[in-house]
Amino acid sequence: MQTLTTLLASIPAPDDVAMANAQLHLDGLLKPVGSLGRLESLAVQLAGMPGLKGAPEVGEKAIVVLCADHGVWHEGVAVSPRVVTAIQAANMTRATTGVCVLAAQAGAKVHVLDVGIDADPIAGLINMKVARGSGNIAAGPAMSAEQAQELLLETVHFTRELASKGVKLFGVGELGMANTTPAAAIVSVLTGEAPELVVGIGANLPENLLGHKAQVVRKAIAVNQPDAADGLDVLAKVGGYDLLGMTGVILGAASCGLPVVLDGFLSYASALAACRIAPQVKPYLIPSHLSAEKGARIALDHLGLAPYLNMGMRLGEGSGAALAMHLVDAACAIYNNMGTLAGSNIVLPETK
Repeated sequence: MQTLTTLLASIPAPDDVAMANAQLHLDGLLKPVGSLGRLESLAVQLAGMPGLKGAPEVGEKAIVVLCADHGVWHEGVAVSPRVVTAIQAANMTRATTGVCVLAAQAGAKVHVLDVGIDADPIAGLINMKVARGSGNIAAGPAMSAEQAQELLLETVHFTRELASKGVKLFGVGELGMANTTPAAAIVSVLTGEAPELVVGIGANLPENLLGHKAQVVRKAIAVNQPDAADGLDVLAKVGGYDLLGMTGVILGAASCGLPVVLDGFLSYASALAACRIAPQVKPYLIPSHLSAEKGARIALDHLGLAPYLNMGMRLGEGSGAALAMHLVDAACAIYNNMGTLAGSNIVLPETK
């Protein structure tokens, strides 16, 4: 089994030649140059990914949902009972949750991983449970450095195994009551923004409790003193197993030269950590939608990503990633199926 250092070193750079050729191909399609806007730039991005071998074409799709509970729930930062994590994870095995419905429509298979649910193992989930919930970040670290590295490697290898079986497009999702609190802590640390600017209502937290939630995030950062230069240290100290697991999926997909579609605010936090661990993952990120969570824009701006959709969504689970997979299919379709200007004897005037 490869070490983390070896895996990170193996993340390939995008193929600039393939991207240039893709742009030439798109410019010659049966349309005004650039008229399909960001669908064209998405096709070029896909063409540069070595795992797709120079042509925007994704077949098998997977959304990996990381499920875990959080000790910080006990600080009163969520209104949903903690047991909802286990209940909703079980619902995913019956394909009745939002992400399962949207993934089925997009032709993606949902893989649900228990990385830290506070419950006995649930039939139908992939069991990678580290513990029954992470530590309370307001009182100490979410997990040990050893647990963090082990889980990161395990999720990287899980992703790489899916890729070896034919998956070409990944999406990430999460499930865990109170997990917007550690996500806000990660975003605050990695962007340098104050907790008050990145803390949102999550799953319908009353607005009069936002000040308390921000204070919990501030306390977590003060207690744990995470190193902002070390993404893994931040995840271990003020994150959680689900957030760390999403980071592993992102790194794993990039190590195979394959795209990964982000979901909402939680995945932005994981992407920030992934880019801090290995900046070369950035070209493999596809931002699905602008989460309605308060700190979403701050996180995306620091990632340098512009989301494709703005639907007012904040469900999580990977629902936004599933929805955006249709856009990836559309980018591939225009690239591969449109006719050419030359084939129709159309000569466009040169533009200055």
